[in-house]
Amino acid sequence: MSVAFLELGAATRELETEIGAAIARVVASGWYIGGPEVEAFEQAWASYCGAAHCVGLGNGLDALHLALKALDIGPGDEVIVASNGYIATLLGVSMTGATPVLVEPDPATHNLDPARIEAAITPRTRAILPTHLYGQPADLDAMRDIADAHGLKLVDDAAQAHGSRYKGIPVGALADISCWSFYPSKNLGALGDAGAITTNDPELAKRIRALGNYGSAVRYVNDERGVNSRLDPIQAAVLGVKLARLDEWNERRRAIAAFYGEALADTGLILPHVPNWAQPAWHLYVVQSTDRDGLATQLGEAGVQTLIHYPIPPHLQQAYADLGVAKGNLPIAERLANSVLSLPIGPHLTLSDAERVADAVRAACRE
Repeated sequence: MSVAFLELGAATRELETEIGAAIARVVASGWYIGGPEVEAFEQAWASYCGAAHCVGLGNGLDALHLALKALDIGPGDEVIVASNGYIATLLGVSMTGATPVLVEPDPATHNLDPARIEAAITPRTRAILPTHLYGQPADLDAMRDIADAHGLKLVDDAAQAHGSRYKGIPVGALADISCWSFYPSKNLGALGDAGAITTNDPELAKRIRALGNYGSAVRYVNDERGVNSRLDPIQAAVLGVKLARLDEWNERRRAIAAFYGEALADTGLILPHVPNWAQPAWHLYVVQSTDRDGLATQLGEAGVQTLIHYPIPPHLQQAYADLGVAKGNLPIAERLANSVLSLPIGPHLTLSDAERVADAVRAACRE
């Protein structure tokens, strides 16, 4: 039997009764937009993150876009982002009309490197937008110090960080606004698209809620041009069920990551580096290989499914050719794109499957 990269159906099967009851409750309630299920999840997620407010939205990209828009970031402004990672972070900036400014990551953690940020700040810079890549917390204190020194906002892309902790504190209330995706494959995933922001600022929460409702806080009164981006009650109910299991499921991920760390220590691969102040949620377990494609092929032949997060850095995507960043100008991002490989990890991966993965990796690395 093969080892799947991630078995999404397993989570639904584990909670089949609870999820079924939650969906039935929504259907019977007559509340199909907003309502008590959305409010209950918003309160629960804000509490989990240690934040004062949560606003449910349609997806993680909308969370990024509306968070920046609520901070009055727009055309002519610049937002600092990491040069590696998924393109959605840049798209959230671009949707406001602002320009993403790419800064290289720390090669050890793959997260935005605070030591490189100040050199990229210009009079047009308005915010720093780190991603907690792979569920590994970015160094928020260092970035907060830089943001405060230069009068900038700090917004974090927490789409992969459900349950991550930074210096013992949950990610989600440490930036001015934290942006969440509940895409089905996330550690806390819906049964479709869903997203949210968390913040301690009541005015920002109020404005983002209005922006996601056509720019309206009062029915038929539109204070600004908004969008339609609301968390669906069915998705909110499902997320509420899964939230009760998030810590348990993250512990399962951590156990697998610890096993991989020991089992793959002598393979010659570069394994994830975790600073002593970080407690990752282990959304992904990403190794580096000088022969990444060969390793992926051999693992596939052994029945182990792997993925690459991410094979093309944003500056080499056609979508961002207008940034004018030539190949070779961001060597860390390009090196990571050519070497990273994600191994199976998830709350429903069994120890025997993890052992199969490790055995296959060790065998491939010996050849």
